[in-house]
Amino acid sequence: MSDPPPDVPALSDHTLGASRSDRLATPGYNRARLEPAVVHLGVGGFHRAHQEVYFDQLAELGFSQWGVIGVGMRRPQMRQVLDAQDNLFTVVQRGADDSTAKIIGSMVEYLLLTEDRETVEARLADPRIRLVTLTITADGYTLPGDPEQDRDSVFGLIVDAFDRRRRARRAPFTVLSCDNLPDSAAATREGVMTVARRRDRALARWIEERVAFPGSMVDRITPVTTPDDRDVVEEDFLVGDRWPVITEPFTQWVIEDDFCNDRPPLDRVGALFVNDVAPYKLIKSRLLNGAHCALGYTGWLAGHRTTYQAMADPVVAGFVRRLMREEITPLLPADVPGMDLGAYCDTVLERLSNPGIGDQLARLCRRGSTKMPDYLLPSLHAAHAHGRSRARLAFAVAAWLRYLRGVDLEGRPIDVQDARAQELREAALRGGGDPSPLLAITDVFGDLADDIESVTAIRRSLTDAFGSYESLRSALASPPRAAGRPGRLPMCGDS
Repeated sequence: MSDPPPDVPALSDHTLGASRSDRLATPGYNRARLEPAVVHLGVGGFHRAHQEVYFDQLAELGFSQWGVIGVGMRRPQMRQVLDAQDNLFTVVQRGADDSTAKIIGSMVEYLLLTEDRETVEARLADPRIRLVTLTITADGYTLPGDPEQDRDSVFGLIVDAFDRRRRARRAPFTVLSCDNLPDSAAATREGVMTVARRRDRALARWIEERVAFPGSMVDRITPVTTPDDRDVVEEDFLVGDRWPVITEPFTQWVIEDDFCNDRPPLDRVGALFVNDVAPYKLIKSRLLNGAHCALGYTGWLAGHRTTYQAMADPVVAGFVRRLMREEITPLLPADVPGMDLGAYCDTVLERLSNPGIGDQLARLCRRGSTKMPDYLLPSLHAAHAHGRSRARLAFAVAAWLRYLRGVDLEGRPIDVQDARAQELREAALRGGGDPSPLLAITDVFGDLADDIESVTAIRRSLTDAFGSYESLRSALASPPRAAGRPGRLPMCGDS
């Protein structure tokens, strides 16, 4: 990221009041009075657009005791930028008609784990730290096979901190995962407890008895910031931020009310504390993340490259709308407090159509071997189990299988970004119009091969739907049918 031009002040504590833009909000609190209480592991665009904004809003309400120490995993560029900007950064919310910008001041320190491990360990042992939050991506929850390498993992870092606190007779901190996993709380607890048991049984018992691992559901679309984004932010808001964050107006944070140390009053700034976060995660993962999967592969093969372009195509948008309305929604619980499925469905469609975001379809298509089993395939399995309609769910799977061949409908290469890309592509090419080689990979597809009706629909789609853009558009409008009773009445938008 290059420096801003000389006529626009570079962002720092000293230049907070120097911007000439009346559209740029700045911290209305004294940053010097912020006290660190939270350590966040895995600072990236999403954390800065989501959790950091909530803590900034707390500071605006006068809760100065909830400052955040950010810890990056491996990106020295982020440290260079934030060091130069006194840990300030700009969050730009782009809506369909307007954009707003706020400089976020809640981060009191930024550390890079690979260079500052001892300092990070000291911060985690500090009794002022009452909460540790994580966005380390799904890969971060895989422990090394060799116990000797445990210390190099995030969970080894956390266990080290608990060991120091136990020996000093200090209270533990709450560990709150904000990663988009089916059960992030269980994954976090298991990672920590596995490392602790390998190291010291007494320590493991102390953690098991004293530490809380609440679940959470987080939601905010945050595309990767580009140099063009930075230039636009500089021009529109007259702020020299070398790494701003672009996001949407929508934000959601649902947290299980289970803390072993002080609980931040995040409900004062829009977060929702609940007894059980599971149904909220289920709705979000099936509707938003499942729609992301379907939109990514069908939209890409239809020739689009952003969510906005794809949703501006009435055939693609109609496919996604009916998929959500007729095939996914009937399988979800309808009595979750604070969640209206019809309204939520409409909101998701509106968000996907936001021209101010235009998320890259390539990003949605990444890591399909992880995302599809978590977000879309469960709906297909559930529809089969309950005898529900699933033609569009089956077609979305077929689109993924076609995408995995690594070439689009005109023979141009597709960069399939997946940890299992080679294995999946070889199976996709070997099968051609027959999905059997891919469906035999049961740790991805489960028992889908036993669902004869869905397999037949997938096979017909692979054979007939992807020969040309015309055949694809025809299939999107009327996918090959998988058997099942019609779902309940539509719940979001018109067809």
